Amino acid sequence: QCEEAAYEERRYPAGKWACVTKGEPMYEQSISMSFMKLMRYICKENSVGCYLGMTVPVLNEIHLTKEGTELEREVVTAYYLPGEFQQNPPVPTDPEIHITERAPLRVITRVFYGMTTEETILREINLFWELLGSTDAVLRETYIVAVYENPSIPQRRNEIWFICRA
Repeated sequence: QCEEAAYEERRYPAGKWACVTKGEPMYEQSISMSFMKLMRYICKENSVGCYLGMTVPVLNEIHLTKEGTELEREVVTAYYLPGEFQQNPPVPTDPEIHITERAPLRVITRVFYGMTTEETILREINLFWELLGSTDAVLRETYIVAVYENPSIPQRRNEIWFICRA
C-alpha cells in the first residue's frame, strides 16, 4: 500500500571498524569531532600513509539514559574498513582511534532525512517504537544512527537502527 516500506530488517557480517568514543556536552559535537579524527585516519594519518577510501554508512552508537528521555553523553562513531584492509588494518596515528572487530549484526532499520541532533534522534526512536509496537526482539538501551551522506548536506539520508537480540 505504501510507496516506501516503513522499516526493514538487515544483517551485517562481522568486520573491522575504526572507532572513536567522545562524550561532549552535545551529540553533534561528539560526532563532529569523532568524524574529523576518522577522516584524518582515512586520508593519510595511518601506518601505510595513504588514503584508505570512504565507506558508508558511518555509524554512531548511542545509549539512552535509564528513563529513556535523553542520550548518554558517550557516543561511539565507527567507520567500516574497506575490504582490502579487513585482514590487516592500518594502524591509526591518533591514539583515540581504536580498531575493533564487531560481531555480525542484525538490525531493524528505518530511514529519516535531515540533521541528526539529540532531539531529532529521540523523536525518530519514539516514532519507530510506535511503528513497531511492544516487542522484546530488540535492545531498548542501545541504538545506532547510520549516516550515508556528508554532514553538510541539509536533507541527508540517515537511518535509525534497532539492534536485534541474539
